[in-house]
Amino acid sequence: MMIDFFLYDDTEDTYSRYVGFAGDHGRYDLAIIHTGRFFGKALVLNTQSSRFGIIGTDDLNEEGYVAHILGLTPEQGGEVEEFLKDVIVTDMGDME
Repeated sequence: MMIDFFLYDDTEDTYSRYVGFAGDHGRYDLAIIHTGRFFGKALVLNTQSSRFGIIGTDDLNEEGYVAHILGLTPEQGGEVEEFLKDVIVTDMGDME
């Protein structure tokens, strides 16, 4: 198959973090990728369920969003939300 037209084909530097932690309701293994691609939001991957979402600080205030998008129970989603509130940045300039 020959591809005649790309909608986009970009290369970009990213800030990636891989973290595993345990909470009261489960164990979590996440990959968090900050990039300029998603309007300041982060690509968050749940490596246990193979589910991912593009999550920003505004999404963390939407009840049940993180649980739904990452395939978690409501209790697990709450634990992950609390963690993400400390690591989702509002601006790529916030990263060090």
